[in-house]
Amino acid sequence: MSTTDQGRVAAVVIMAAGAGTRMKSATAKVLHPLAGRSMLSYAVDAAGALEPEHLVVVVGHQREQVEAHLAEIAPQVLTAVQEQLRGTGDAVRSGLAGLDQLTGQVVVTSGDVPLLTGETLRGLVEVHRGEGNAVTVLTTIAPDPTGYGRVVREGGEVVRIVEQRDATPAEQAITEINAGIYVFDAPVLQAGIANLSDANAQGELYLTDVIGFARSLGRRVGGSVLADSMQAEGVNDRIQLAALNAELNRRILFRWMAEGVTVIDPATTWVHDSVDLAPDVTLLPGTSLEGATSIAGGAVIGPDTTLVDVEVDEGAHVVRSHATLAVIGPNAQVGPFSYLRPGTRLGVKGKIGAFVECKNADIGDGAKVPHLTYCGDATVGAGANIGAGTIFANYDGVTKSHTTIGKASFIGSDTVLVAPVEVADGAYVAAGSTVTAPVGPGELAVARAAQRNIGGWVARKRAGTTTAAAAEAALRVANAESIESQEDSQ
Repeated sequence: MSTTDQGRVAAVVIMAAGAGTRMKSATAKVLHPLAGRSMLSYAVDAAGALEPEHLVVVVGHQREQVEAHLAEIAPQVLTAVQEQLRGTGDAVRSGLAGLDQLTGQVVVTSGDVPLLTGETLRGLVEVHRGEGNAVTVLTTIAPDPTGYGRVVREGGEVVRIVEQRDATPAEQAITEINAGIYVFDAPVLQAGIANLSDANAQGELYLTDVIGFARSLGRRVGGSVLADSMQAEGVNDRIQLAALNAELNRRILFRWMAEGVTVIDPATTWVHDSVDLAPDVTLLPGTSLEGATSIAGGAVIGPDTTLVDVEVDEGAHVVRSHATLAVIGPNAQVGPFSYLRPGTRLGVKGKIGAFVECKNADIGDGAKVPHLTYCGDATVGAGANIGAGTIFANYDGVTKSHTTIGKASFIGSDTVLVAPVEVADGAYVAAGSTVTAPVGPGELAVARAAQRNIGGWVARKRAGTTTAAAAEAALRVANAESIESQEDSQ
């Protein structure tokens, strides 16, 4: 079926079948992530901007991985299998094999050019239509074109693309290179693909040979120069992956800064493509925001903080902490060195302080867990205070149980709360207690042994140690002071 809507293209074919051997990875090359998303997902999004009648991804090497990923992120996409990796022409032929005879345009792109945008593809299609081309090649100017196919023009038209190894010295001096992205008139592409030959040194079918086929029909071949050359950069190894990841992150940060976000040090700040930031957010050095994280206005994040799928409300401050699947309320404080695990919710003006770990914990408005505490499977009421060194003992080796701390209650330092247990509103727990039974409203719970001092124990059990010497000296001073006091009183 062909499209009759001139605003759409008949098909987009994304080539993603390559082995990617230079990645040296058990993961398919196009599934490696940049800014939290696979390379392939960017290609699918860019292609989707054209609203094609058919969107086909050509898979081959490690195709089970690629197909499973596509089923998750873009189930509407068709896949076609390139059984043998015999070049770009064979890849496109495989992609078109399952489609009916097409009219209109077919766009061919790649799964390993993650910076390519839908806007660029739309512009390429507009050039193709406006010039009445049979083929339009996306090109760019490379300061160092070594290794790339050179675009040879005559009278403004593209007459051929010459690979580095086949180029003459004059052709090697050309700086306009082939970006590997094309628009074809569908009948020309289908006929040209059918006429491709593998009579070359590589024994492959080259898609660029369709240019010669189109010109043999007397049809025009054009080239559209891409000013933003980074969009044409592909990924073939981990070095290029890191370089494009850094460039994509730079673009993400610049976009957010243009919208009112303060980024103190872009070189050490990483933000995923899926993150949402409000104006007047401040990101301090060493911050990494990942997944579906959202930060509301006035919040300050960092330094040295990682948030994954975290919601941070207005005016909150998170410093030197790690959080996953947590909610941090308005004007709340987290850190330094806090660990918020999934299910943590911190209320308005609440505090989770230094060396505190929380999991599945609902900490109410104004409540404080200031330092050195594990708070798991708990509800902490508004205004409650959890003393240093408190442990919510939620797991008995078989079952995880819940602890409830009431409003405005006070838990003394070094307390163990053995779940399931409840401390009611307005109650106190004495420092050093192990609480195993409910504490009622307004009660003070004291659950510790009475103190007993054993005289002379150090002298008997630790004789000859520095501790014993210190104790002996202190006793001499105490005895002398006692004698002096008695003489003064006589």
